[in-house]
Amino acid sequence: MSVLTRDTVGRAGGRPAPTGDTPRGRRGWWTTRRRDQLAGLLFVAPQLAGSVLFVLIPLGLVFWYSLHEWNVLAGTFEFVGADNYQAMADDPNLPSVLRVTGLFSVGLVAFNLSLALLLAVLLNQRLRGTVVFRTLFFSPVVVSLVAWTIVWGFLLQDNGGVNGALGVAGVDGPNWLRGDWTALLSVIVVQVVKNVGLNMVLFLAALQGVPAELYEAARVEGANAWTRFRRITVPLISPTILLTSIITVVGSLQVFAQIAVLTQGGPGTSTTVLVYYLYQRAFQFHQFGYGATLSVLLFLIVLVLTVVQWRMRRKWVFHEQ
Repeated sequence: MSVLTRDTVGRAGGRPAPTGDTPRGRRGWWTTRRRDQLAGLLFVAPQLAGSVLFVLIPLGLVFWYSLHEWNVLAGTFEFVGADNYQAMADDPNLPSVLRVTGLFSVGLVAFNLSLALLLAVLLNQRLRGTVVFRTLFFSPVVVSLVAWTIVWGFLLQDNGGVNGALGVAGVDGPNWLRGDWTALLSVIVVQVVKNVGLNMVLFLAALQGVPAELYEAARVEGANAWTRFRRITVPLISPTILLTSIITVVGSLQVFAQIAVLTQGGPGTSTTVLVYYLYQRAFQFHQFGYGATLSVLLFLIVLVLTVVQWRMRRKWVFHEQ
């Protein structure tokens, strides 16, 4: 006759016998789930701390400063409420600044995205020398912004390299940085050439992810190159188009160094965008409260445009519901 012990009864029931170390039904606090949660929090903690210290807190301080008049020279910091916002509404220069900002952003986005997509389509062809051209078009992205702008400042002078090249062809070029519309066009071109390589690389990566079988099937059905591009390429790379459009729009509203180096907002106010106007009022005229108010306006413009683009993705981005 076998003797039934506590261990054999536990094995017969399919459950391990409880030991005296851990009471029945009680689990330790330091579980695997808690350990994974803590590890995840530790990984995101630097990014979260950076966002709080360098994004959220500065945004709150900008709004707080917009309610005050801060005179650094006199050492005063007075609460004025909504006076700065009323001054912004009555500012006679602000409509012109917003118009220039809108023209600059529209021109920059249109030229940048269209040229980047065109270059990506051309470089996606299996031809000799495409690697060299990819490097050539992307190299301005890694060049110092100030150095790039200074070089273009010399090239666009009345007796600079651009007019010298036009003179060889028998064309008398204008003083690019001293004309109302040529100055704005020059700044747009300089910015497009500087950053078009980044969007080109993004578009090129998206194009290489389009299945070749779709193009083959379209050719069998008799679709021409434009139809294949419009019906296959554009829908499948539409998520990348959304990404590049948001990046380019936000970047166009934050352009400062090019304006400061090339035109200083001139001639007149023909190239005075909102960021440069903010700089003038805050750091040249020492109106820090009003400058903070313009910063709030810029933040709201960027926020609204980003939200509008993100909400519109369901209408024209492929696979979005």
